[in-house]
Amino acid sequence: MRIYITSVFVDDQDKALAFYTDVLGFVKKTDLPLGEARWLTVVSPEEPDGTELLLEPDGHPAVGPYKAALVEDGIPCTSFAVDDVHVEADRLKGLGVRFTQEPLEAGGVSMAVFDDTCGNLVQIASMQEAAEATV
Repeated sequence: MRIYITSVFVDDQDKALAFYTDVLGFVKKTDLPLGEARWLTVVSPEEPDGTELLLEPDGHPAVGPYKAALVEDGIPCTSFAVDDVHVEADRLKGLGVRFTQEPLEAGGVSMAVFDDTCGNLVQIASMQEAAEATV
């Protein structure tokens, strides 16, 4: 068994697609009409056949309170691996991304949290050993 697709609830699929591709650097994999919404996925350019991220509309009544509670408590809805959190955070800040948690080190992992502009907090993380090996 392996993870094929995971999702993040977004308030606007077009806005989400622009953010996740133009800012974060993912690439669009699938874009199919599905009723009033779309089956819209992105993937890492490093793993085009890897796990897909579904940019799922947040129209279900349970999603709004769920997303609001996570944001209020500062809990990211998902986490992405990066080579170096500090470098990636600087790059994203340069593109106007708002961080709710600056990079910090905890137990061998560097992490930071930002607002994805679609109603979610997203974490980026790297193993400190991996980042130190590239220096």
